[in-house]
Amino acid sequence: MSDQKQTKSYRELHKPASEFETRSDYLDHELQIMQPRRWKLNLPGRDFNFEWEDLVPAIAGTIGIIAMYSAVMMSWADGLTQAWPHVTLGKEFAIEVARVEMLIPALLFCVIASGLLNPRANLAGNHGPMIPLIGAIALAGAHPLALAILLGVFGLLLSYFKGGSKLVNLTSEGVAGGLLVFLGFTGAFSQIGLIQSWAKSIDMGHVGLIVLAVNVVLYAFLAKINKRWLAIPACAVTGLVIALAFGAGSDLVFTTEMGLPNLNPVYWWGSTTEGWMLGLPNLEHFIASLPFAILAVAMWSPDFLGHRIFQELNYPRKTENVLMDVDDTMTTCSIRQIVGTAVGGGNITSSWGTYMIPAAIAKRPIPAGSIVLGTLCIIIAILGFPMDVAVWPPVMRVALLVGVFLPLLEAGMQMIKNTKDSQSAGICIFSAAVFNPVLAWALTMLLDNNGLIGDKERAKKLSKIDKILIPGGVLIICVLAMLAVGMFEAQYGIPALL
Repeated sequence: MSDQKQTKSYRELHKPASEFETRSDYLDHELQIMQPRRWKLNLPGRDFNFEWEDLVPAIAGTIGIIAMYSAVMMSWADGLTQAWPHVTLGKEFAIEVARVEMLIPALLFCVIASGLLNPRANLAGNHGPMIPLIGAIALAGAHPLALAILLGVFGLLLSYFKGGSKLVNLTSEGVAGGLLVFLGFTGAFSQIGLIQSWAKSIDMGHVGLIVLAVNVVLYAFLAKINKRWLAIPACAVTGLVIALAFGAGSDLVFTTEMGLPNLNPVYWWGSTTEGWMLGLPNLEHFIASLPFAILAVAMWSPDFLGHRIFQELNYPRKTENVLMDVDDTMTTCSIRQIVGTAVGGGNITSSWGTYMIPAAIAKRPIPAGSIVLGTLCIIIAILGFPMDVAVWPPVMRVALLVGVFLPLLEAGMQMIKNTKDSQSAGICIFSAAVFNPVLAWALTMLLDNNGLIGDKERAKKLSKIDKILIPGGVLIICVLAMLAVGMFEAQYGIPALL
């Protein structure tokens, strides 16, 4: 079959689902026969097909990105309002910018780039770990457009020199597993706490408990019948229905009207009285944005690593052709970062986890779901009102809990297979708790690659560049960037260098 696959096209190798014993066998076969064209036109029917399973990651990704975009824009609005005396931005601004992000980037980078031109480049989504830093970014005097340009340039350089895939290859399973366990565990607890906080804020604490309890049972049932890829839509809808059934809809308000947002870049960046009210960035803005851009790009590799690992854990053998290409994904994310912000957006981008994780679980490749997702984002951005539902806590928090953080936790546990892996994973988790996940990844990668923890035999096979120069350089860059932006100030009282 391997020789046959090299000489025959996807269309020639494709078989109808009726010829397979199970639906899973059919989906496995589809992944094994795909031969995506890199930066060339890939067509439905010729290079891939649409399946009804593609709806699941598309819906999950849409729900996740609405929640993430809204959180990012509200953080920018709050931070810039504090940082600049003449700036007053609120909820209406945040929703309008989120709709801009869902229109143009969805068309250019979901439908065209990842859907038609390079099906191995994962979608460019949201950089979740950077959301808590946006307030600090604004207060430091950074400019969203300056940050986007720097981030995009650094990302393109890393992609050009294949730095992303190199870092992924230098990260052992133990380190990667520990990183995923920590991200999954802390993220899950965060979402549970936010659901309970929401329920208490409307004096209905019992509703939060019921929403969580029912969804725990539902998620366990979906896992038992091998349908975890349905988790985000099924559990999000369940959370919505239960909350409304118990009368907790008092804070669900529909305020977003149908129509198109302002798509003129001059409106957003052309003056200090319209759009972002900041005007175009100057040299000082670029200097203030520099450490945050370095930090964001440094965070990309562990983020991308987690998403590719999810494919490897859920896809069958002989599917290397459809695995996410880390460097191509960095290229797409970098260009999307510059273009999306230039037209008026404010997102800080990264590999799209709320799409990739459900897609991997559903055994679907990137392109078909990407096109469906991009189309859904455009429709919802025009309709407006679905955004109000998607950001309601019983929907948004449950979607993130079952669609991102619990699968991350499970994937991390699967990667820790022996004592050597558990040692590396344990140090990574401990370091992440002391510092943060990015610094923990860089530190444990350095220790692991030098045989100080983990598999000593693996360390003997690595060159000095792979053992010392690259991991050590990454660690130094991360430390300096975090010191520069004051990430250790709240925990340890170390003030920002800038």
